Amino acid sequence: MLSYILRRVLLLIPMALVISFLVYLGLEITPGDPVSYMIPPDMYGSMDPERLQALRESLGLGQPFIVRYGIWLWGVLHGNFGYSMSGGVPISTIVADRLPATIELSGIALVLSTIVGCVLGTISALRRGSGTDNSLTVVGMLGVSIPEFFFGLVAILIFALNLQWLPVGGRTLPGYVTFWDRLPHLVMPALVLSVTMTAGVMRYARSSMLDSLNKEFIRTARSKGLPEWRVNLLHGFRVALTPVIVLIGFRLPVLIGGSVVIEQVFQWPGIGNEFVAAVRSQDYPLVMMIALLSVVAVLLASLIVDVLTALIDPRVRLGR
Repeated sequence: MLSYILRRVLLLIPMALVISFLVYLGLEITPGDPVSYMIPPDMYGSMDPERLQALRESLGLGQPFIVRYGIWLWGVLHGNFGYSMSGGVPISTIVADRLPATIELSGIALVLSTIVGCVLGTISALRRGSGTDNSLTVVGMLGVSIPEFFFGLVAILIFALNLQWLPVGGRTLPGYVTFWDRLPHLVMPALVLSVTMTAGVMRYARSSMLDSLNKEFIRTARSKGLPEWRVNLLHGFRVALTPVIVLIGFRLPVLIGGSVVIEQVFQWPGIGNEFVAAVRSQDYPLVMMIALLSVVAVLLASLIVDVLTALIDPRVRLGR
């Protein structure tokens, strides 16, 4: 298994390079540049072309595409992430300020949706065809079908504007620094983000549990006289976790990329919100850094899923 993990880790390097090049190329062919964003439209048309070109040169935009990509990649490999073109702030500072907020929000939503989704999916599978199963199936379909922003707007309307139980948005107020101070701001976005995630986990857990309960080893366990709870939980649920872990594993990059929609709706100062602003302003270095973090997170999540699947299900073996 160690050799397999080592090969996968080494494979991450060329994959990350290829994806980063494609992202940089996508930004290059996008109309406009940071200069057109920095200068107001009413002033842009009247400015001297030579002055505009000089401004582009000062931002490093006058060099060919492949040269700029090479300079950016060389700086990243040496720990130099550069500066934001729109704000002039070091990108490392922006990531350090924004990333904890995204991890806090997405981490709570991921844990909550995993626990609730697995529990509800297992209950639905064990009571197949009952009213409970049908009700949970309908709830799961609604959770997957309705967009996140709709849940967010409804939550703001009910709990923030009408009932005034929770703040409308943001992460905290001036002078409030502890987690408990931020908790009222965290409740709505975390719950809304976990709704669709819970629905997906619940559907996967139910389908996988039903498939597991029909296996031969379940009938063998029952024939040995084991208690039903032990057959269902220790034998059936353990095997049923395999596809659920795959789903959860590929949601781990949410901790890096952030939930862009939820952060926009609740004005949560996370990395997803910053990514949207960087794309709008065509801030190449900042977009590339956030994209690179997301790419690495996706690739690492794939490796973690494979290893955990092999550890949980003894039928799975990593290697050749």
